[in-house]
Amino acid sequence: MNNDEKQRQAEATLHKLVKDIDDHPHDYRTYYDLSVFLIQLKSYTQAEELLMKAMELFKGQSKKITNTLTYGLGNVYYSAGEFEKAIQQFQQVTDKDLQSDAYVMLAQSYMSQKNYKKALVFLLTAQETAKQDPSINLLIGQCLMSLGNFQQAADYYDKILENDKTNGEANFNRGLIAMVLGENFEPYFKAAEKYDKAYFDKEQGKISDIEKFIQIRKGKK
Repeated sequence: MNNDEKQRQAEATLHKLVKDIDDHPHDYRTYYDLSVFLIQLKSYTQAEELLMKAMELFKGQSKKITNTLTYGLGNVYYSAGEFEKAIQQFQQVTDKDLQSDAYVMLAQSYMSQKNYKKALVFLLTAQETAKQDPSINLLIGQCLMSLGNFQQAADYYDKILENDKTNGEANFNRGLIAMVLGENFEPYFKAAEKYDKAYFDKEQGKISDIEKFIQIRKGKK
């Protein structure tokens, strides 16, 4: 699909979502859906204004509506890189259906601020309701690696790979840990490159970072 076709498709989707609001002005989901699309378009100011307007419109209605719009606003700020504002919104989400997602987004906001300890607390809380969710386990592994808890991180990546050997990200990060722990890392990197070449290419620089880390550690002994 070329750029002109993408542009036409985006405009058609935008037109449809705006029409949905016009046709169903008392359905909060139409506002939420449009905000999600505006985030994809990186139109963060428009998405923020839309959700603020919706919050005013649906003020005093059900907890689910308030929570959904608050969660949506958190996503706007997170996508725009305004992590403090995002945290403020996600902390207000108390609806059971959304809370686990809000915890994950809180964790990712804290990770973006390099506050891995706080991020880990929210991820472990989210994991209580989604033990086998690979995306949560990936984030937990990432936090543990960043905190230098390599053996614990390995356990989380192993859990993912037990259920899905084709997870490129888990294979790659497990390979990095294997390097640190003095294990055979080649099979992990081969699998990562095979199953998710784009991720492997993007993160490849981390291999030399780990090699430097190992050399520095050897030098201190």
